[in-house]
Formats: sequence, structure tokens, C-alpha cells
Amino acid sequence: MIVVTGGAGFIGSSLIWALNQRGKSNILIVDNLGTSDKWRNLVPLRYVDYMDKDLFLEGLRADVLPDNISAVIHLGACTNTLEPDGSYLVENNFKFSQALAGYCLNKHIRFIYASSTATYGDGRSGFDDDPEDLEKLRPMNMFGYSKHMFDLWAHRNNILKRMVGLKFSNVFGPNEQHKGDMRSMALQCFEQINTTGKVKLFNSDHADFANGEQMRDFLYIKDAVEILLFLLDNPELNGLYNAGSGKPRSWNDLAKACFRAMNKDPQIEFIDMPKEMFGRYQNYTCLNIERLRKEGFRHRYRSLEKAVNDYYENYYSQDSYLGDSPQEASQPPSRQKRRTIQ
Repeated sequence: MIVVTGGAGFIGSSLIWALNQRGKSNILIVDNLGTSDKWRNLVPLRYVDYMDKDLFLEGLRADVLPDNISAVIHLGACTNTLEPDGSYLVENNFKFSQALAGYCLNKHIRFIYASSTATYGDGRSGFDDDPEDLEKLRPMNMFGYSKHMFDLWAHRNNILKRMVGLKFSNVFGPNEQHKGDMRSMALQCFEQINTTGKVKLFNSDHADFANGEQMRDFLYIKDAVEILLFLLDNPELNGLYNAGSGKPRSWNDLAKACFRAMNKDPQIEFIDMPKEMFGRYQNYTCLNIERLRKEGFRHRYRSLEKAVNDYYENYYSQDSYLGDSPQEASQPPSRQKRRTIQ
């Protein structure tokens, strides 16, 4: 059995979609549905059971979880980069991860967890995923620091080499509709173009970047899932890895790709950045993905334009979720095994 925490969420439900395409449905979903619409992500999926996060945590601490768990993919955390409650973030992103990691290590269960590029802060210490560089990083918000706390804990206790951490970059794609203000800019662009015919982007707050030319390492959800599958297929691989494309693109590029996918002429308006984001905004991210490549990951990432077009044509314009489209079943993700680098 594979346990996916945050299984009703964006990346979690997308991973389960990919596992279903492989014919796997022996999956336990752990989440906290609350009052959001993320339950809709579960409708097309196949899994054996669902468990509320709090009940799962109780079962973990009482050691009464199923005894046939082979892997835990820990994607359940607070992903609000502007969350002001530090205690909440520590409990959800650090303490929960600690408890789950300890359980998996004691039971010899494969453990893969989501970190974040927010741990890199403004990038002055680079974007390399070498664990030895962790002490140099200075996150700019509490969300990034809560993720960094767990990376550091695992490294300092010499257990990072027995699990996998993935520093996900700006992931976007279907199944993120429930995320509210944390929806990707791609989805927000589609919505703004539909309602107003134009897209609003932040003015730059840094002299080195023109308006809209702040850059991000965008990662399409289907490419993000390929990384997770690769690490599931190769349990001998452990450590911390960047999960991005390695190719930074600007917000202007993203907005223009959205206009192009919707067959409309670009109309971009620049607005002032909210004061609460001053000094906490990443103007540039570009992940070094060489460590993952050296381990044999040969997946060809979709270009930003192709990814945006797939998102719009096959999901947003159809009001559908991963798992809804009958075409998806005929195009399962490749089962990629590690290849030795000579």
C-alpha cells in the first residue's frame, strides 16, 4: 500500500492519477478536506481508503496503521506562502513531518516528502540542492522557513540519506482550482483573461528586473509527477533533490503563453506589489537539477508554452480534472528506471 498525505490536494491527487494510470489503486489517501472544494480532485480517482489527517496521526502514534505500507509520499502541508501563524506552520510543516519520518524509518518504509524552493530565499546563496549548503540558506517567509526546518533537521540528524526530499518549484496545472489565493499565476491568468480580457502583474521592486521580467522556474504538474514516479521506481536513491525544470521564464512569458493558448492578443497591466510582500518576494528562481539528472532522470520537460496550452485546452476550458479525460488512459507516464552514468 502507498500512503499519500495531502492526497486530495494539487500534487497529491495528480500523483494518484498517475499511479492509477499504472494500474495501481492500493492507495490510502490522508488529508483534511475541511470546507474546500478539493474533494472534487478525488472523484475520478481510484483508491482503497481515505483517512482524516488527525485520525491518521493518532494511528501513527499508537502504531495501529496498516502493516502493508510500502511507501509514504508526504505532500500534506500548509502551502500558503503568506501564512502569518508561525505556530501553525511549525505544527503542520515540521512536527507532522518529523513524526511521519520517524515512523517510516523505524518501519523501513520508503519516505518521500515535499520541500520547497521557498527555502532558498532571495537566491544569494544559489539554488543548488547539495545538503551541505543547507546551513547557508535564508528563507524570506515563515512558510519557507518551516520547510527549511525539516530539511535541516533531517540533515543534522544524518537521516536525509535514508529518505527523499523534493524542493518543488512553481508547480502549476489542473487540480489546483481549490487553492484560493495560492492558485498558480497560470490559472489566475486564465481567469483574468476570461473576466476582464487582460492580466495584471506586479511592478518590479528591484532595479535589476523590469516590470514582469521577474523570473521563475515553472514546473508543469505532469512533469512534477514524473519526478515522483522516478523516485518511487528507484528506492535506492535518497537525499535532497531540486524538482524544477532548470529553465527560468518571466511572468511576461507566462502571461503571453496564456493569451496565446486562449487565442487572444496580450494585454498586460502592471500594479503595485502589496506592502506585505516587500522584502519577501523572490525575483528570480532557477533550480540546478544536475543531481537528479546524474541519477538517471531522463524525462523531457514540456516547454512553458506546451504546458500552458495543455492546461487550457484539456482541463481549464473543459472544466475537468486529471482523471476525467478518456485520452489520458492511453498515454500513461513512462516507467523510467535509473540508468548508470558512465
